Amino acid sequence: MTGALNGIIVLDMTHVLAGPFCTYQLGLLGADVIKIEDPSNPDCARGRGPDDALNAAGLGLNYQVQGGNKRSLALNLRSAEGADLLKLLAAQADIVVENFTTGALASLGIGYEVLADINPKLIHCSITGYGDSGPQAEDGAYDNVIQATSGTIGQCGGVKPGVSFVDYATGYAAAFAVTAALTQRERTGKGTHISVSMLEVAMQMMAPEAAAAQSPATAKRSKEAGIASYETQDGQLMLGAFHPAQYRKLSGLLDGLGHPLPALATIQCWRDVWAIGAGTKSALRDIFMTADADTWVTRLRAADLPAERVKTLAEAVDLPQLTARGYFQPSPDNPGTALPTTAFHMGGAGTTLHQAPPTLGQHSHAVLIEMGLDERQIGQLFDAGIVTCPT
Repeated sequence: MTGALNGIIVLDMTHVLAGPFCTYQLGLLGADVIKIEDPSNPDCARGRGPDDALNAAGLGLNYQVQGGNKRSLALNLRSAEGADLLKLLAAQADIVVENFTTGALASLGIGYEVLADINPKLIHCSITGYGDSGPQAEDGAYDNVIQATSGTIGQCGGVKPGVSFVDYATGYAAAFAVTAALTQRERTGKGTHISVSMLEVAMQMMAPEAAAAQSPATAKRSKEAGIASYETQDGQLMLGAFHPAQYRKLSGLLDGLGHPLPALATIQCWRDVWAIGAGTKSALRDIFMTADADTWVTRLRAADLPAERVKTLAEAVDLPQLTARGYFQPSPDNPGTALPTTAFHMGGAGTTLHQAPPTLGQHSHAVLIEMGLDERQIGQLFDAGIVTCPT
C-alpha cells in the first residue's frame, strides 16, 4: 500500500492503549509519528505483557502491539525547556494526538490554544474518558471503568468482556476524526481541535441497544434463534441465520437432513422471527447435537448460511485467512514477535510494518538534529535530563 499519509508529521503524546493505537494506525499509513514520553514516567504499557524480560526492557507486548512505525523522543514536558521544545515541534507538525486528563496540557502552557496560535494549521486531537465538556470532563478513566459507566457490563449480564474493545474502538474513532480534519484543512487551510470521548464511543458500539433503552416501546424479546450459539457433539457452534430468508434456507437444509421444522419454513418478516417459540428453539438445540461443529459449519456454509465453530483466541490468530491477508507481521527487530497492522487494504494491498517499536528515547538525538539544534545544545539538554536517550 502506498503511504496515504506520507509527509504528515504526528506528535504522539499518548499512553496505554487508545491513543497509541490511533497514532499507530496513522504511522502504518505513512505518517512520521514522533512518540513523546516523559523520561522518568514513560508509557506504562511498556511494562505490561506476558514476557517479563520484554517488560523489564520497556518493550512489553501491550506497548509493542501499537508501537511500531514510530520514533521515540524522551522529553520532560514539565520543564520550561521541554515545553519550548514541544512548541518548536508543533510549529512544524500537522497533528498532535494526546490523552492527558482534560486541562493537563493547558496547565503546562502547551494546550491547544497555545499550540494553535503557533501553528494555525495544527490538528489537535484530545482523547479522554468523558470528553472535554460536561460534569465528568475532568474525571479519569480506563477501558474497564468506561465499560461500567456506559452500561456495557450491565448489557453483558454483569460480566466485563475480556478485551479492551472501548480503547481500540476509541483509537479508530480518533484516527477517523484526524483524517477527516486533514480533509477539512485542505479546503479551509485551518486546523482544528478534536475531542474524542471514550464514553461516547462505547455508546456507539451499542447503538441499537442504547436507542432501545431510551425508547418508550416496552416490547421484550428473547434471543433470536438464528443468531445464537448451540452445543454440538464436540464444541460450540455459532449460527448466523439473521434475515427471514436465511431462516427459510435453514429450514430447507434441516428438512433435507431429516429434521423438518415447519415453523422456520414459513418465516417472512421480523415479527415471524420474534415469534419463534420455545419448542422450536429446543428442537434446534437437539438437532445441532446430532453432529460435530465442523460438520455443521460445512453443511451450513454449503447452504449459504454463515456459521463457525467457536474458537479459542490461540486458534483464531493462526487462521489461514489472517495469514493470507498479512494482518500479523513480524517485528523488524524481532521476527519471532507477530504484531497486528491495519484491518483494511487499499488498492489491494495492506500496510507495512517497517520500523520496530522503539525503545524509550531511541530517536531523541535524531529528532533534535532535525529541529536544527546543534551538538552543544543537545548535550546541554541531555545533561539537564530534559531529553534522554538509551544508554
